Amino acid sequence: MVTRMAMLLPHIPTHQRRLLPDRRLSGPTPWIIAILMMLTLLSAATGLALSQSANQLGEAIAGRVTVQITTANPAKRAEQAHIFQQQAAKTPFVLHSRMVAPSELQATLGQWFGSEGEADPALKALPLPALVDLDLAEGDRSAQLAQLGKLVHGIADNARIIAHAEWLGPVERLIRSLTWVSVLMVVLITAASAAVVIMTARAALNTHFATIEMLHMIGATDQQISRLFQHRIAIDTAYGIALGSVGAALILLVIRWQWSGISSGLASTATIGAGGWLLLLALPLLAIALAAVTARQTLLAALKKMI
Repeated sequence: MVTRMAMLLPHIPTHQRRLLPDRRLSGPTPWIIAILMMLTLLSAATGLALSQSANQLGEAIAGRVTVQITTANPAKRAEQAHIFQQQAAKTPFVLHSRMVAPSELQATLGQWFGSEGEADPALKALPLPALVDLDLAEGDRSAQLAQLGKLVHGIADNARIIAHAEWLGPVERLIRSLTWVSVLMVVLITAASAAVVIMTARAALNTHFATIEMLHMIGATDQQISRLFQHRIAIDTAYGIALGSVGAALILLVIRWQWSGISSGLASTATIGAGGWLLLLALPLLAIALAAVTARQTLLAALKKMI
């Protein structure tokens, strides 16, 4: 990798570098590249977090089913739920079954009503349904749900089967769509960065047209001249990429610090992961390589037209 970067940023002797101005961060190019690099990293981080969230949500809802029993008599309702839970546990495609305790339902409702959950007499008086959570193995979901329907309706006629994928599936698809939007943003910003490098290279050639003619007259080749300009453009671009990376890193660290306080819910799944952080660290290096290659190809093509 170091050898490759050395080829993209060729060593230019000091006396040759003096042919071009060497003022760091003097023009608009480094600052434009810095802004684009920061937006690229933030968009990439957003896409990685959304992708991780969508994957975890998809895994969580793929085989999760909740059976709701709403018999009016509380004692009979609890008995029906217990019988169904025992019979469902014996079904081959049911990996895990669990009865949801009434206190858990009351505590959940208490968060919405602003009460103390199971200690609230008003919540205790509510006719809450009996719930049984099931985790299903991979297979034909329609056949599995149909078999569960026959089983539970043989115990309680008014029971309902709620497949989590039916009501959380649109959320997963939305998150995945936003992930692809983030990917598209990275591609568009990368294309804009390449366009900035191309315009910078052409502007540099037009600005130093007299110097290029002089170099041609003394025998300099297009390869030698392109290396001179490539080095200057690559250094300016590297400065901009470094500034943008630092800015994006600070923003991501602040967001990560704030996100660390979220321990539950869908938002807690939006993490980047070790592989994501490695990709974000590699993006600035890839951006420098892309800028150097783009500048070199642009310079060589433009110099051929000057001859």
